Amino acid sequence: MKINKLMTLQLIAAMFASVSLTSCSNNSTVGNSSATGWKINGKKDGFQYNTNYNGQQTPYGMVEVEGGTFTMGRLQEDVMGEWNNASTQQYVQSFYMDETEVTNMMYTEYLYWIKQVYPISEPQYRGIYQSALPDTLVWRNKLGFTETLTNTYLRHPAYADYPVVGVSWIQANDFSKWRTDRVNELNLERAGYLKKNAKTKDALGEQSFSTDAYLNAPNKAYGGNDSIVFKGVRNKAKDGQKNVYATQSFGLFTAEFRLPTEAEWEYAAGARRDDREYNNTKGRKKYPWGSEDTRTSARKTKGDHLANYKQSRGDYGGVAGWKTDQGGYTSPVKAFPPNDWGLYDMAGNVAEWVADVYRPMINSEENDINYFRGNVYTKNVIGPDGTVQIVQTNIVYDTLPNGKLRPRTLPGQIEKTVVSESDTFLRTNFNSDNSIAYKDGNYNAPDNTFTYDDNGNVIGTYDAVSKTSLITDQSRVYKGGSWKDRAYWLDPATRRYMDQFVATDFIGFRNAMSKIGGTNKKNKPRG
Repeated sequence: MKINKLMTLQLIAAMFASVSLTSCSNNSTVGNSSATGWKINGKKDGFQYNTNYNGQQTPYGMVEVEGGTFTMGRLQEDVMGEWNNASTQQYVQSFYMDETEVTNMMYTEYLYWIKQVYPISEPQYRGIYQSALPDTLVWRNKLGFTETLTNTYLRHPAYADYPVVGVSWIQANDFSKWRTDRVNELNLERAGYLKKNAKTKDALGEQSFSTDAYLNAPNKAYGGNDSIVFKGVRNKAKDGQKNVYATQSFGLFTAEFRLPTEAEWEYAAGARRDDREYNNTKGRKKYPWGSEDTRTSARKTKGDHLANYKQSRGDYGGVAGWKTDQGGYTSPVKAFPPNDWGLYDMAGNVAEWVADVYRPMINSEENDINYFRGNVYTKNVIGPDGTVQIVQTNIVYDTLPNGKLRPRTLPGQIEKTVVSESDTFLRTNFNSDNSIAYKDGNYNAPDNTFTYDDNGNVIGTYDAVSKTSLITDQSRVYKGGSWKDRAYWLDPATRRYMDQFVATDFIGFRNAMSKIGGTNKKNKPRG
């Protein structure tokens, strides 16, 4: 790549970072700008840019899902009579998705990190760990014996590869943000921009790594500790040298880990390559594996179940002496064959949180690409010195409707606030910091009193609050059937909702990541 000596060392190191989500070359020749003719990546500083970026690499534990057109909400039957799945044509851009649901081992690694960086022995940090703990009491049943699961399911190695449950939508999002920071932290360490092993030995409280903090104010990352945040590769920058910190233009930073949108999840669960004929689709069968039956017809495994679900009343695992669905409750991830994308348990085992706020209908007339309801726009808080404000010990906790506390922002991260009217003034694409209720039919119910204006026109009066409904702006969609559900819910188009702060014994989650740049350019077979 066309880079100076320091950047060459950095990018060579990055190539050997096994979790690096980028790919680059170490060609050190200097090029010229097509706009100005100035040198790019000159040896004496100047504009530094990865001019030979080779594309985003598939992250650990994920598979690539190539984007395309599909019919969202196409149920094979509507036995619930809900009529909230009106079919709509949508386009989904390419993305990555975890091949399995997030497991207990993955989540307990997150809990371990929190306890090390924000020790519960410190009163100001105690609420951070508590807010991340899954609710293990979700296993309790008034007329069932489940105490063994209550006491062992989350942490015992026997359940290491089982999907984590008892996690609310809010907790799933917090895990996703943590995962993004940890991957970027390791990428920078391997590239020589962070002190080796500082992530395990030196990170404490506000002296922890945040991707946003590093990108916006690298001199404030790790609490401004310059013995951890290096200037130049392995701290070899010369006095007065510019471009000593890694930037987005280096191609080292991963896109964010996040919950998939409802459209992405349904597309990944239901789109089968065998349904394609040239540039059209032939429709699909009821279940993700392309069949009207929940059992396999393959010769060697004939009669075996293809997902972990409730087969009938009092039948969660089949008859003893025959291969059952491998779990009276949940089952290990990868216990059943993957779908055509290489994704496991997109039907059954546990249902999964997706990012969207629930509304009964999808507004396809307003948008038909990367559909998502739930945008809330924020911006960085700028401190008195003109740089971003980093949260230190002044942690602000929000009280959730169930009485639990959740830190609004962790120490070491940038303090956020909603965008203001000046940020949206004269914009045509959005005019508010919150788009959750955009064109969803919300209204304040009229009451039975009215007055007249001077011209005799009726002036109606309205209730102070919106009409009563079980659906709120905190209602989040979850998709897919679970070990607790009948086969109907295995259809990828089915959809349900639950409040974002609630946790259950049958909802888990997996992460997705947007694909940066173009879609897959490989040639496709005709049939």
